[in-house]
Amino acid sequence: MRVASLSRKTAETDIAVSIGLDGTGASTIRTGVGFLDHMLELFSRHGLFDLTATCAGDLHVDQHHSVEDVGIALGQAFATALGDKKGIRRYACVHMPMDETLTRVSIDISGRPFLVFRTTFTRETIGSFDTELVREWFQAFAMNAGITLHVETLYGENSHHIAESCFKGLARALREAVSVDPRDADRIPSTKGSL
Repeated sequence: MRVASLSRKTAETDIAVSIGLDGTGASTIRTGVGFLDHMLELFSRHGLFDLTATCAGDLHVDQHHSVEDVGIALGQAFATALGDKKGIRRYACVHMPMDETLTRVSIDISGRPFLVFRTTFTRETIGSFDTELVREWFQAFAMNAGITLHVETLYGENSHHIAESCFKGLARALREAVSVDPRDADRIPSTKGSL
């Protein structure tokens, strides 16, 4: 199985994560940020990634450092679990509906991190969670996972649904992109010979 674990400690957060790319979607998430926990549980279940994540962060300041740093740590663990990327499908594109919302997520596991995030929210918060932190998490994850990631919400009204469609879309696209293509299982999916 393709698995990785890592710990990351700064003056702002103390994080431990592990991910198994060939799992069943089992998760244990305790980041201290309830809405992020919910999104990561969805990410785990829809990606079929076995995921654990704990974070002790400076929530007395706000949720920003915890959300961003969990994205960093999880991105790094994801990249490590992928290894040399031999045999993966590499690309995927998913349209993810969530009630009135539709989000498109396109991925290239390229080794060249880039994020295009064309999603706006109708409210500034979902409960106590700042909606601008959704983009911060996606930015941190994409840069540290080494993926090219395009997220665009085509339409939607409910901010919770918009965020959920982004995380579920990412999970489903990654699930496809990391799957091994039996016709190409022994090769790196690049004419350069490396990713």
